[in-house]
Amino acid sequence: MESTFEINFCSRNVLLKFLENYSLEQLNKIPEGFSNNLIWNIAHIVVVQQMLVYKLSGLPMMVSDEMIERYKRGTKPEQDVTQAEVDEIKLLLFATLEQTKKDFAAGIFKNYTEFTSMSGFHIKNAQAAMEFNNYHEATHTGMMMQIRKFI
Repeated sequence: MESTFEINFCSRNVLLKFLENYSLEQLNKIPEGFSNNLIWNIAHIVVVQQMLVYKLSGLPMMVSDEMIERYKRGTKPEQDVTQAEVDEIKLLLFATLEQTKKDFAAGIFKNYTEFTSMSGFHIKNAQAAMEFNNYHEATHTGMMMQIRKFI
């Protein structure tokens, strides 16, 4: 599990650079030909990790129901995100991973509702969910690298 978390923290540091190096306007911009923006991708990554690991384990998540509704799979930006929302997402970027790492160490993930991703990966437990999550984050980070070329 240690390498899974190392990869995930590295991924989150890449995302942090987007939050630190792009203006609020740039984070919110949806370039022509795209259906979302930089900040939606980052918030989506945070939400999906929580849903994959905690929700499917039957455990409380660190993200609000409102955030889930705005950034879960199948959504797109409906309005610009405020600086306060960016700050919250920035905080959750690492707080969620740090808590997940602690929770794995504490052995709280006992149950899991198996799930097959859209890409066909069958997730049987919380550990596999974290491993798949790295793939999911990499996919969205790649999309963000494309978006940044047009903002």
